[in-house]
Amino acid sequence: MEPAAVDAKGVDPKIAAAVAAAEAAGPANGETVRIDSWIWSVRLVKTRSQGATACRGGHVRVNGERVKPAHSVRVGDEVRLRQENRERIVVVKRLIRKRVGAPVAVQCYIDNSPPPPPREALAPAGIRDRGTGRPTKRDRRELERLRGLGGPGGLGGRPSGER
Repeated sequence: MEPAAVDAKGVDPKIAAAVAAAEAAGPANGETVRIDSWIWSVRLVKTRSQGATACRGGHVRVNGERVKPAHSVRVGDEVRLRQENRERIVVVKRLIRKRVGAPVAVQCYIDNSPPPPPREALAPAGIRDRGTGRPTKRDRRELERLRGLGGPGGLGGRPSGER
């Protein structure tokens, strides 16, 4: 593979063309962009309806205030989006309305988010090796105990008064 061509400013010409197209599709001077539309456009959420749902649920804050999906966002606003045990903190650098590719989307905001937790910290408890067969009753109880589902007097099993 060849390395991508880079112009004098250090930007790939394809990305520069995509940024220009995104700016052309963006709002004119004085117009605004809805927050649910903007977080979808810059790929912080997968769908616009997910962006609206996040706003209604109080997971989106602009400059420290909870906002509704129709809230207007401006250049320089700090947007905090809480999703999947992680908080994304971005500063709006460019307003766009249409969804763009990931390399262009990254140039529309400054990401001040803390780094994501390491992958191994997110691994589920009790992964079994492939080919070890069905878990025994003892193995299953151990898995449930690790997941916090059962144990003595827990969710699994009979009520305490029955024998």
